Amino acid sequence: MRSFNELLEAATSIHGHICAGQVIGVRMAMLGLKKIGINDPKGLDRKKFYVLVEIDRCATDAIQTVTGCSLGKRSLKWLDHGIMAATFVNLDTGKAVRILAKEEARELAAKYCPEIKEKYERQLAAYRIMPEKELFAMQDVTVAIPTCDMPGRPLKRVQCSACQEWVQDGRDIEKDGKILCRNCAYGAYFKVI
Repeated sequence: MRSFNELLEAATSIHGHICAGQVIGVRMAMLGLKKIGINDPKGLDRKKFYVLVEIDRCATDAIQTVTGCSLGKRSLKWLDHGIMAATFVNLDTGKAVRILAKEEARELAAKYCPEIKEKYERQLAAYRIMPEKELFAMQDVTVAIPTCDMPGRPLKRVQCSACQEWVQDGRDIEKDGKILCRNCAYGAYFKVI
C-alpha cells in the first residue's frame, strides 16, 4: 500500500481540497484494511472486501480513494446514519471491524499542536500525528451482507407493474400481489414537472 502522505495527496486531489475529514478518512481506511488483512486493495485483494460508510462527508471520499471501493462497483455501501464511522469487511474470512472517529479528538488536537491557534488548522495537523487509540474507537463486528448487495452482476431484475421501470438487486416491493418499484410502492422522492 502507498504511504499515508501519498494516499492523502490522492484523496485531496479527488475531494478537491485538504481538510481534517480527508486525514481521518485516509487513516481510517488504512487502519481498517490492515485490521481485516487486506494488503493490496486496488490489486490482488480488490474483490475480497466490502466497506460500509455511515456518513456522506469528506472522510467518505478519502475512504473510497484509499480502498478503491465505489458505489458503482457495489463494494462501497452508504448508510445514511450521519456518524463518522466505517465498517471494513473481508469477504473471504468474514473478519470485520467498525471504526469510529472519536468526538473527543477535536479537543485533543490542542494537546498535539498547541502552537496552532485556528481550530480547524490545528485539527488538520493533529489528526495526522494523533495516536490511533485517541483518534478512533474500534470494534470487531460481524456484518450480514445480503446476497443481493454483494458486488457483481445483478442477481435479479424485474419490471414494476405500475410504471414499467426495471428494478435490480432485490429492491422491488411486493404489494397487493404486484411487483412495484419503491417509487410506486412508497411514493417518489421526485415530482415530474
